[in-house]
Amino acid sequence: MTMGPLPKQNELNRLNKAISEFYHDLCVQLGISESVFDIFYAISALGDGCCQKDICDYAFTRKQTIHSAIHKLEKEGMLCLNPGKGREMHIFLTPAGKQFIKEKIAPVIAMENEVLSQMLPNETDLLLSLTEKYLDCLRNQIRKDALK
Repeated sequence: MTMGPLPKQNELNRLNKAISEFYHDLCVQLGISESVFDIFYAISALGDGCCQKDICDYAFTRKQTIHSAIHKLEKEGMLCLNPGKGREMHIFLTPAGKQFIKEKIAPVIAMENEVLSQMLPNETDLLLSLTEKYLDCLRNQIRKDALK
């Protein structure tokens, strides 16, 4: 007999999927891929001149996915790449890339900030700390299970 998810786990999983679906639909509405959204969102957070690895780490997206999208955006004149240490490349916005962020990404960030401002500060702190705790517990559990 297999054990199904507990009702609370089922609801948490459903909410996580709903949030992912929300951002997927948002990207469709904006007319961009999720990887393009992730790249420009990460650059907005990390700053111009960040590295591809920083974007991958920030967006939790595979290196190859980000690499391909960055090179496509470079060909489209949205980004330019400058070499750093070793194989590291620094990613800079072109004027078209800056305009793209202003038109497509900044309104999303403003929306997210508005939504968070509708919550009490202790609610946002609690949401963030419990979400991080849940993720840490999941990561620790998979490590324990891998050792068996």
